[in-house]
Amino acid sequence: MIDWNLVETTFLDMDGTLLDLHFDNHFWQEHVPLRYAQRHGLALTEAKTLLYQRFRRAEGTLAWYSVDYWSGELGLDIAELKEEVASRIGMRPHVEEFLTALRAAGKRLVLVTNAHGKTVTLKFRRTGIERYLDAVICAHDLGLAKEHAPFWEQLQEIEPFAPNRTLLIDDSLPVLRCARAYGIRHLLAIRQPDLRGPEKDCGEFSAIESFRALLPVA
Repeated sequence: MIDWNLVETTFLDMDGTLLDLHFDNHFWQEHVPLRYAQRHGLALTEAKTLLYQRFRRAEGTLAWYSVDYWSGELGLDIAELKEEVASRIGMRPHVEEFLTALRAAGKRLVLVTNAHGKTVTLKFRRTGIERYLDAVICAHDLGLAKEHAPFWEQLQEIEPFAPNRTLLIDDSLPVLRCARAYGIRHLLAIRQPDLRGPEKDCGEFSAIESFRALLPVA
């Protein structure tokens, strides 16, 4: 699927790519509404209706990914709530095997995520995935989400890369399209970001079901 002789740098998304998106979906769709309903004396269905509307308005912005933003908006300690269900955090199958092979092949491995720093810290603590990475880039540090073109320009300044020799693996079609517009040549989507959910339409992008499909790395 990938000619590794043509790839020097691999940019990897975190949630839904290296890690199972089940944790995030459960957290925002079930756990936060439950705690919000308990806090405000609402029925769970009512809380979900109210919150889902607010979530949709923030999609595509850094606010959507910000622990601090939602803590302020909802009057809940989002970081603490994530700890309550942190046992659901997990890597996707064959991720460690894939990352180990990339490192052995001398490829540069960079995590490029929209996740808030507090979320990244929690997930690193639960998975230890950071030990495989050469660098970690959080969109919050740049002040721009990956869905926006200036993000990739700023990324180039702090993590120089040759777009035609770079691979991006991400579960977000808007992110993949933005990276393609910037000139990143090798792009892969994730067929089933939430391993307990349905497969998704990956549009015009090639997609993988498992990182085993990318092995061996030469």
